[in-house]
Amino acid sequence: MDVALIQHQYDLINLALHQIQDNRRRRRRRRREVWVRPWIGSRRQFGLYDQLLVELRNEDQRSFKNFMRMPPEMFNELLARAGPRITKQHTWYREPMEPGLKLALTLRHLASGSKYSTMKYGWRVPHNTQPLVVREVCQAIIDEYMTEVMSCPTTPEGWHAISDKFLQKWNFPHTCGALDGKHISCKFPPKSGSQYFNYKGFDSDVLMALVDAEYKFIWADLGGTGSASDAQIYNDSEIKECAEDGTTGFPAPDPLPNDYQNVPYFFIGDDAFALRDSITPPLSRSS
Repeated sequence: MDVALIQHQYDLINLALHQIQDNRRRRRRRRREVWVRPWIGSRRQFGLYDQLLVELRNEDQRSFKNFMRMPPEMFNELLARAGPRITKQHTWYREPMEPGLKLALTLRHLASGSKYSTMKYGWRVPHNTQPLVVREVCQAIIDEYMTEVMSCPTTPEGWHAISDKFLQKWNFPHTCGALDGKHISCKFPPKSGSQYFNYKGFDSDVLMALVDAEYKFIWADLGGTGSASDAQIYNDSEIKECAEDGTTGFPAPDPLPNDYQNVPYFFIGDDAFALRDSITPPLSRSS
């Protein structure tokens, strides 16, 4: 083969490689058309947080409660406690989002279930920023309130207090909590097959929760796959194990009102659960 031809082909290849590298450098150096879109930059003038919520707070607090699912006083208390956890430091680079805006956006998303892509115009917050904000705020609320609002009793006195409320409010004696599962829609992980596909026809995680007579959470377990039944999740849970080995601190069995035979304390659930000493489902129609 002619040496000159080989050299020519070699030069063409080098030239093509240099052109590719130059194009990559130009793409890296190319400036954005805009750093912040104008309609996002006018958030303070036209955004829901700085305009609508201020108006509702001052003129129609009932509508504020309907929009935020809580009165202004509760919103203020939540902001005062969780706000420091979601406050970012001011820098010369850009102004951080206000903690009140983060909290209001998160509460509205949780209350309405609206998609980030539809919320971005009203709140004037980019759709790819919103999931970061929602996660940050939810974690801040958990960290601030977890030990205060969701404390599972460990002594007979604590369970007695819950049982007394069930008897007074619902006429259910010896009841230490109501147990049920809730399917939460999710995107199934790769290669998980039908593991997350539930009987309702969508993919989900399952929240198993125990509440007291006033619907307040006592205990919760999140992470059950949608294909699992409530009974399966309960059988694999920590609270079922503790209830059966006695480490929950349940009171000793004693008689029901106007009776003399000792009866254990228990949880109540729907007919998805099997009858056990620690849990009582409703009687079937055939009973």
